[in-house]
Amino acid sequence: MPKLSACIVAYCDYDEVCAAVRSILHYTPAADFALYVVDNASPDGCGQKLAATDFGDARVTVIQLAENIGFGKGHNTVLERLDSEVHFILNPDILLTGDILDGLADWLLTQNGAAMATPQLCYPDGRLQHLPRRKPTPWLLLARQLAPKFGGIFKKADDHYTMQDEDLTVPRRIEFCTGSFMAVRTDVLKEIGGFDPAYFMYVEDADLTQKVLRKGTVWLVPQFSAIHAWHRAPMRDAGKFKMQLVSMGRYFKKWGCGKGKV
Repeated sequence: MPKLSACIVAYCDYDEVCAAVRSILHYTPAADFALYVVDNASPDGCGQKLAATDFGDARVTVIQLAENIGFGKGHNTVLERLDSEVHFILNPDILLTGDILDGLADWLLTQNGAAMATPQLCYPDGRLQHLPRRKPTPWLLLARQLAPKFGGIFKKADDHYTMQDEDLTVPRRIEFCTGSFMAVRTDVLKEIGGFDPAYFMYVEDADLTQKVLRKGTVWLVPQFSAIHAWHRAPMRDAGKFKMQLVSMGRYFKKWGCGKGKV
């Protein structure tokens, strides 16, 4: 079995984080597995509660940060600690329903040229989430916003972006791996320096995928699945909307506006 590690970056919602941690520990039997829980200075006391929680498992390490440094930088705090072969970047709203980390890691390490993979994620009610995507372009992101209201060419473009024009019941190369659940070869993650710390929030997963693609291929591996609660609220906060625009601008400046190769 390959040596595995995983990291969850938490910001508030102690109960949800604990549920994720317990599901991961329960379905990942390897004795040398390491799970890091990084609290991004949660104002609701989540970090202190996590540090005081006895999970009954020495494989868990809780790290409390003094300030909120963002999603990507939060994950980067564990990079130097990793001695695994495959590292999992997981959201706190992920729940495992089986021992998929071992299986997904095995698949990743035996697939020639593969550097990153993600399983099929589902809502708690079993509906599939359409998270595997092609490389973002300004047109595809615009079409994604307009498709629900106008349909037509916008829906066709959005279906292309979210790869609904492909058979996603079999392993498929992708160009945008969701930060909710990433399996990455640890040597590749260290070589590229993890997440770009310039992103505080939004688009950092698309950026990381592009960095990984310079080292190998990225895959959806749908024979493995997990639950993703996905608490996505409408973008009504002006500050968060501005942050998203800034992140998108940085992404397109780095990687260009052209389409990908998948």
